[in-house]
Amino acid sequence: MRRRVYLIAGEASGDLHAASLVKALRREHPEVELRGWGGDRMAAAGVQVVKHIRELAFMGFAEVLLNLRTILGNIATCKADIAAWRPDAIVLVDYPGFNLRIATHARALGIPVFYYISPQVWAWKAGRVKRIRRDVTELCVILPFEQEWYAERGMDVTFVGHPLLDAIAEENDHPPTPLPGADGRPVIALLPGSRRQEVERMLPVMLAAAAGFTDHQCVVAAAPALDDAVYAPFLRKSPALVVRDHTYALLRQARAALVTSGTATLETALFGVPEVVCYGGSAVNVWLARRLVNVRFISLVNLIMEREVVREMIQQDLTPEALSAELRRLLHDEPYRAAMLADLARLRERLGGPGASAKAAARLWKILERPS
Repeated sequence: MRRRVYLIAGEASGDLHAASLVKALRREHPEVELRGWGGDRMAAAGVQVVKHIRELAFMGFAEVLLNLRTILGNIATCKADIAAWRPDAIVLVDYPGFNLRIATHARALGIPVFYYISPQVWAWKAGRVKRIRRDVTELCVILPFEQEWYAERGMDVTFVGHPLLDAIAEENDHPPTPLPGADGRPVIALLPGSRRQEVERMLPVMLAAAAGFTDHQCVVAAAPALDDAVYAPFLRKSPALVVRDHTYALLRQARAALVTSGTATLETALFGVPEVVCYGGSAVNVWLARRLVNVRFISLVNLIMEREVVREMIQQDLTPEALSAELRRLLHDEPYRAAMLADLARLRERLGGPGASAKAAARLWKILERPS
């Protein structure tokens, strides 16, 4: 009997991790039927994508409120599609504001829920753990401290390791891809984010900070779900190069990076690239975040290492001058650079080796094998 799996990822990182999970699942079970919400990577892996992530990414408290009618409409559409398609299991990838509502709906329909990549309830909204315990059949976590956190709250979850290690290992199996337009100078990577709002806030500051490093070539990684028109206004007066679908090739060649807070900070670190983590949001978003979020750091690198390994520049501290000064240290202060590189190597050890996607796929299949 062919099994049906419905997957939901709402952001670029979720699209990447869901695609890796799908590839691992299909290696062992090529007959499985796959449908869901996601991006280009999921589609390429064999998922019938019915709603693209470019229509789902709303950043920050204020943006969510402004787009609440659209978000609620999306939830209703998703629920209806699940009820009509009747999958044998639902795979939810992070994206908690949306996915936890879908988990409740799936439980009501009697559909098992496999949550891959825990919502960051350890950072804020810890009360959501009650909903997870009630509605989720199995939860696989990817950060080493999450298993203990859930155990302290009465949940038995599975730590599978971080799927980025799989994606990076796959990239490193191939010779480096030449960057289109590279001119041979050492490369500074600029990763301004995967959402339009992030790019519009972060890219001008990054370009201004890197402008004085004329002995390096600045290369901007364009997000898969954003059109070239998003970047064009900021590049009219800049010699920076923009590349699309070459982020990992860029990180393999970069000597340093300026990175917007998010999964990309961990990707950059796992490639062994010294970086600065940047974040600047609306005044309302930052005011709310500082009162609601219960973590010492904003970057996954520092959270996992439980200390400051990479510099975080947030809101008023994020100026072109300050960012430029930190970039200069990363490029030219050899003791500082060497210490960061050593810490990034320790980070890889803490996360373990590749295999997260295969482990998660095996756990998912056990759910699919259970009698109805």
